[in-house]
Amino acid sequence: MIKARGLARRFTTKFGPVEAVRGVDVDVAEGELVGFLGPNGAGKSTTLRMLTTLLRPTAGEAIIAGHDLLTDPAGVRRNIGYVGQKNGSGADQRVRDELEFQGRFYGMSRTQARRKAADLIERFDLQGTENRLAVTLSGGQQRRLDIAMGLLHNPRLLFLDEPSTGLDPQSRRNLWDHIKQLRADGTTVFLTTHYLDEADFLSDRLLVIDHGLIVGEGSPDELKNRVSGDLVVLGTPQAAVVATKFSNAAVDGEKVSFRIPNGDRALPSLLRDLDRIGVELHSVQVHRPTLDDVFLTMTGRSLREDASAA
Repeated sequence: MIKARGLARRFTTKFGPVEAVRGVDVDVAEGELVGFLGPNGAGKSTTLRMLTTLLRPTAGEAIIAGHDLLTDPAGVRRNIGYVGQKNGSGADQRVRDELEFQGRFYGMSRTQARRKAADLIERFDLQGTENRLAVTLSGGQQRRLDIAMGLLHNPRLLFLDEPSTGLDPQSRRNLWDHIKQLRADGTTVFLTTHYLDEADFLSDRLLVIDHGLIVGEGSPDELKNRVSGDLVVLGTPQAAVVATKFSNAAVDGEKVSFRIPNGDRALPSLLRDLDRIGVELHSVQVHRPTLDDVFLTMTGRSLREDASAA
């Protein structure tokens, strides 16, 4: 669905040229749900805008849903759906009208547009909102309407840009279920997000971008496995003694933390060894690496900090 090679974008500013994206390769197979992660200013939004024909690349090439990004942008647009960060519906438009207009814009007959709009209203749990103005919908309903608008022309590939930003936890989880169902129905989805739990829950595969370059790629579990082991935190008055046993240990009062591969399996043997040398333990914790650990390892920055700022 997406095959991009050497995609780059340079901006000219009064301070000189800025290399926002410096030659990225992106591959997305049909039916995949791929998450795209990166801090503010990493090139994530610029890459997305290029892939959706909103910004012409300075260099590189791409085939999107079978159409050449540079020579056939209209063909690309006919075959993709795009849901941006802001609500795409008109505030003074009724829900049903907005969906039907979207279908008409793509060349559907009035009857086809009505039928498709009715189907999407049911599919995205928007029954009862058909005659309401879009501005009166809740945040979760508005985002579901946006996705329905992006799907009205049956695109082969759907781009979602920060789809759950600003939603409460319940609305976010409800939206995730709808996005998961899109994947189950065979729609290819390319998703940008600041929420690590969202990326972890939804994505078959992740791409991590930083400073305009792809710095990591793989499934959430594959990326986590690249971090040097699970984090083990032991509470003990002999924290300094335990720390001498591990090269990567850190001591904080009566707590010592360190990373070991396969912490849950290694822990029983470790505890027996500590007991033999007389170490007294009053707490034990094992933490699997998170996507934020992955990002910190790859870039030296925390994506959570960027998410909080956003």
